[in-house]
Amino acid sequence: MKAYIFPGQGSQFSGMGKELYETSGKAKELFDQANEILGFRITDIMFGGTDDELMRTNVTQPAIFLHSVISALTDETFAPDMVAGHSLGEFSSLVANGALAFEDGLKLVSKRAEAMFHACQVNPSTMAAVIGLEDEVVERVCKEVDGIVVPANYNCPGQLVISGTMRGVEIAIEKLQEEGAKKAVMLKVNGAFHSPLMKPAEDELREAILATTFNTPTCPVYQNVTAKPSTDVEVIKENLLIQLTAPVRWTQCVQAMIMDGAMEFSEQGPGKVLTGLVRKIKRDMPVPAQ
Repeated sequence: MKAYIFPGQGSQFSGMGKELYETSGKAKELFDQANEILGFRITDIMFGGTDDELMRTNVTQPAIFLHSVISALTDETFAPDMVAGHSLGEFSSLVANGALAFEDGLKLVSKRAEAMFHACQVNPSTMAAVIGLEDEVVERVCKEVDGIVVPANYNCPGQLVISGTMRGVEIAIEKLQEEGAKKAVMLKVNGAFHSPLMKPAEDELREAILATTFNTPTCPVYQNVTAKPSTDVEVIKENLLIQLTAPVRWTQCVQAMIMDGAMEFSEQGPGKVLTGLVRKIKRDMPVPAQ
């Protein structure tokens, strides 16, 4: 069985999608449609913009979504048995498996980016990467810190991202270093994504998601919140909302897909970050008893 996986924010680069645009008529049509939907030429920024331009809130998430989705939709061999996406990538996966129309998916991603930006302005906050500790240790330290600090991204064994208030994350970093973390460093982000501090974004996005038509997908999506497969439209919608304030359980998603028969993983979109994470997750999975 084949699993298709879709990256999240941070995988953008100048020139992304340009080759697709120039070599595929279908890709060109979809990119041009995206420019009209968004009301500005996002392709100009994707194909030749600076790093700073690509990091603008209204650009980053739609750009990654477009590259990922159009890569899948223009691939004649695309035939997933299951899909999953890391954070933002979950929206890409839902267009790829037919749960969302292309236009609706892009509008929701654009709205999501706007809502997250607003939430960051309300609550100045940050995230930090923690390398070399067991998940349980990081979880314990987060609970010991006063204020809001929570596990945000379970990327692979030994690699977890935490999220919270500026001071809370600073204190957590000190404690995690004392616990023996190989690395515990602040990330260059403008908010505490996948934490309770994103509640204003969840509230802002709820109306848009509830007003959007979702279709029964062609294959299961393994959602970040539960790390379980779903084809139930109502479950999918609710998990998309909870995702903004809940951790991304990427390790558990990949483990579940492997246990359910995934033999091959194909990453759609910019970069190969998820491919590297899958390799590490596979390496650390216990060998089943004979």
